[in-house]
Amino acid sequence: MNIAPNILDAVNEWLTPTFDKETQAAVKELMTTSPKELEESFYKNLEFGTGGMRGIMGIGNNRINKYTLGKNTQGLSDYLHEVFPNQQIKVVIAYDCRHNSNTLAKVVADVFSANGIQVYLFSDLRPTPELSFALKYLECQCGIVLTASHNPPEYNGYKVYWEDGGQIVPPQDAAIIKVIESLDYDKIKFNANESLIQYIDTEIDKAFVKSSIENASFNTPAEAKDNLHIVFTSLHGTSIKSIPDTLSEAGYKNVHIVPEQAVPDGNFPTVKSPNPEEPEALTMALALADKTNSDIVVGTDPDCDRLGVAVRNDDGKMILLNGNQTMILMTAFLLEQWKKAGKINGKQFVGSTIVSTPMIMELASAYNVGFKVGLTGFKWIAKMIKDFPELQFIGGGEESFGYMVGDAVRDKDAVAATLLICEVAAQEKAKGSSVYKALLQLYADYGFYKEHLVSLTKKGIEGLAEINQMMISLRENPLKEIDGQRVVMIEDYKSSIAKNLFTGEEEPIDMPKSDVLIYYTEDGSKICARPSGTEPKIKFYISVKTELENVEDFNKTEKILDQKIQNIIADMQLN
Repeated sequence: MNIAPNILDAVNEWLTPTFDKETQAAVKELMTTSPKELEESFYKNLEFGTGGMRGIMGIGNNRINKYTLGKNTQGLSDYLHEVFPNQQIKVVIAYDCRHNSNTLAKVVADVFSANGIQVYLFSDLRPTPELSFALKYLECQCGIVLTASHNPPEYNGYKVYWEDGGQIVPPQDAAIIKVIESLDYDKIKFNANESLIQYIDTEIDKAFVKSSIENASFNTPAEAKDNLHIVFTSLHGTSIKSIPDTLSEAGYKNVHIVPEQAVPDGNFPTVKSPNPEEPEALTMALALADKTNSDIVVGTDPDCDRLGVAVRNDDGKMILLNGNQTMILMTAFLLEQWKKAGKINGKQFVGSTIVSTPMIMELASAYNVGFKVGLTGFKWIAKMIKDFPELQFIGGGEESFGYMVGDAVRDKDAVAATLLICEVAAQEKAKGSSVYKALLQLYADYGFYKEHLVSLTKKGIEGLAEINQMMISLRENPLKEIDGQRVVMIEDYKSSIAKNLFTGEEEPIDMPKSDVLIYYTEDGSKICARPSGTEPKIKFYISVKTELENVEDFNKTEKILDQKIQNIIADMQLN
């Protein structure tokens, strides 16, 4: 077989005694039976993206395995000793329900301990937001969670958190990667110092639930809680460890858990994808909601950082909300609660990202609260909290079905967010209203914004080249008109330049560089193109807007916006 020189070099390295005999045998097997898979497994090193390192499990430097994770952990250990010299460094490690997560977490713990680092390792799977909380609670310098979020079963991943509880951000990530890339695999210390590994569980769980309730409860009367019927599904993931307890201790008694999806299972047997962004994932929960006549459905992804929400419309039918809608509802509720409590004094802010609805900025402005926007990913919202210690963070989110309530957890957090949306639902129902009616009123008050995501998946090496070419074409041959509307502004986050197409003026973009391109049209539409940092996808985020004179005109006005979205999709050839 003909193997490219760079791939052959990598393959030969994995056939040396540095790697165990089982690994060497697996590499030889790929060489003889699966040349294409061999190429995919070795043609590059797995890279850190917006969510850390994520990939398919298997043999090779482009796969998740004990050696790629061991090399990352060895490099991270070396970096920690550089940054925190002469200290007893502490790290905390969590993992989700995925195949091999528990054994890979122990490998990571072993390497840290072999480097003289104190390790706190959860004794069983836990939600990702609990890892962020535990990091600060235990006063650690670093945290790791083994997860691949809502990816298919063959994936796993490795997220790195820093002492503030947020994920690592530039330039620190580049510094860590530089150390990792300078390492050879034979430098990994796999021999654990078991005396430095401490297992943790109940104490952290109780503190995490207590903190979630303190951050996401807002004086909802007991009667209102009793009148709310909730359906919850963990989609075979980790949230079953925290959300039922949190809702129960917060006073919500009528919680109906989807039994078929309550047991953690890395095969996710009842769904095509364990992603609450996908309507199909909540099919069982919606059926249970109709059976129990429940008011709200909440489903979370496997590592419990995203949540999908469904509520009843005016016809009594369950409808799924998108991430922007849940973000708007929760932000508006938080702002109103802070205002009622007299806590808004000009030193607060909410946060979001460049791919999310501009409507959140309208809300912040109406309450005289600061608004900060960052690149895609909650690590940038967490960074805002760190960068502006003089300001109070109220809450924030992005379109990808994630939300962060306060700063106890510095990442998207489906535990606190689930409680918060139930608070919204309980209080609205007690007023004779509903979550659905509250959303329509927000559209009438602040403008009707509607968003739509087009996600195109491209497989393998050829797919990556195709995605790159799409971005090149959008930059080199920019669209002048979309849906009959002139493009007035293009923001290119890769060149850090925003260009006004009417005047030709250019302004610098004060954010880290990122492969993102945003078009703005003269009628206020916004189209963002962004390759995923963790998956072989390119995503197009479309936002359109108009005025909603009164809520009775919602359906008619929505059809107008739906048509605008379809026109944009057709003009950009995204269908």
